[in-house]
Amino acid sequence: MDTRDVLTPAAGDQGRDLTVGELAHRWWRPATVVLVLTAAVVWRLVAPDLGAPPNLEIATAATFLAVLLLRNRWAAVVPFAVVAVSDAVIGNTQIMWFTWSAWAVVGLGAILARHLRGPGRYAAALGVGVGGSLWFFAWTNFGVWLMDGMYPATLDGLLASYVAGLPFLRTMLLGNLVLVPLAALVASLVERAELHAAPAPIQLHTPR
Repeated sequence: MDTRDVLTPAAGDQGRDLTVGELAHRWWRPATVVLVLTAAVVWRLVAPDLGAPPNLEIATAATFLAVLLLRNRWAAVVPFAVVAVSDAVIGNTQIMWFTWSAWAVVGLGAILARHLRGPGRYAAALGVGVGGSLWFFAWTNFGVWLMDGMYPATLDGLLASYVAGLPFLRTMLLGNLVLVPLAALVASLVERAELHAAPAPIQLHTPR
């Protein structure tokens, strides 16, 4: 019978995804993800009324944190949950498919980093924060130029769309440069707390 507590790290544990059973025992991990996910949805709904800069979002950081804590590729659906719930309230736009597919790439980038530790994790956080912001800017502004009708269907119109989007990129980029590494720090603190809470290994004594 395996007497090892669920918190006791096993050989190779850091290199695999956590099972549903393990996450049920480590309930604080999914609980933290739910809290952050709720905060991301609420922020997306109330940010305009609070006068927050456009595109200051926490969905990217919430996705990165969810993937690290759940350590499962399905955690990449976090940004879809954020936009799906909030879009049900504020409504969709003509470039919805560009927005959703942009988040899909952000989620993919996050799951590639789910087993990293130490400096590599924080480097990945910066990569997801910067790369995700640049990708979101490039792809969604292309969608605006293609679908919205605000700009001429010419190269000059495409460039105008990108120029107009630069203030939004700046806000998103600066926010993610802080929030995504902060998400990595939160995940590391949760893991450290688990290690401190883990019981000492059981010593088995055999009769002489």
